[in-house]
Amino acid sequence: MIAPRCCVACDNRLAESEQHVCLNCLLALPRTHYEEQPYDNTMAQVFWGHFRVEKVAAWFFYQPSSPFSGMIHELKYNRQREIGHFIGRVAAEELSRKHFFDDIDLLIPIPLTKRRQRQRGYNQSLEIARGISSVTGIPVAEKVVARTRFEESQTHKTAKERRENVAGVFELVDAEAIRNRHVMVIDDVITTGSTMISCCQELQKDESVKISIFSIGFTRS
Repeated sequence: MIAPRCCVACDNRLAESEQHVCLNCLLALPRTHYEEQPYDNTMAQVFWGHFRVEKVAAWFFYQPSSPFSGMIHELKYNRQREIGHFIGRVAAEELSRKHFFDDIDLLIPIPLTKRRQRQRGYNQSLEIARGISSVTGIPVAEKVVARTRFEESQTHKTAKERRENVAGVFELVDAEAIRNRHVMVIDDVITTGSTMISCCQELQKDESVKISIFSIGFTRS
């Protein structure tokens, strides 16, 4: 007997036309609407003073205890990589209506170390970027920046510990690919922004690059 397909947020049975998340949960998703003011919103302010940032948005407000966190949990920890493509695609369809992805040349997923990627089997940020690319047509550049060492999990660290944990863990390996380009760095969830800051500071060693940011979730403090 084939087990019924269930929503990763509410665990109710999916209709035949639904994928991964039911329509009711998609409608109830606590959206940030940051794409409506992409240059000045609460998430954008996290990055001010750390590097020159352009547009910033997240799809929804993320809370670890919320049913909606199931989308991210299943993607990251239960080997459901196809969820990444799905949520990237749905988010891109919505934000494209506000022209959020206009003038972006490349999508750059936050990289994992080789060790972490072997453990997980894939990079969830890359799967999200591929979903966005399928809607926008913007190419994905996954080998521009590398993660050079395996740092400890960020999950239970303070903001200060998170910054120290990811300091210097990225290396720009293909500056030519981003020269004079406007790139958008993609992540699954942004909490303190420490990982994103470390990555973008490395990318901006090439001063000609413009950097925008998109994540699926954003944790409000």
